[in-house]
Amino acid sequence: MPKQKSNKGLRKRLKVTATGKIKHRQPGHSHLMSGKSAKRRRRLRGSSVITGAAAKRLRVRL
Repeated sequence: MPKQKSNKGLRKRLKVTATGKIKHRQPGHSHLMSGKSAKRRRRLRGSSVITGAAAKRLRVRL
């Protein structure tokens, strides 16, 4: 039985940490910054961790 291929587009956007958590870049931080508040821009700056059922579902695809 052949192995399932990983989703290459997803692999480029997500990173699995050493403890198995899934890190991703916050969406909405590429353009149209003037319409967003300074607080919102600060929050979008860093990366975020996906947890729970969504992380389980994504780990299969990676």
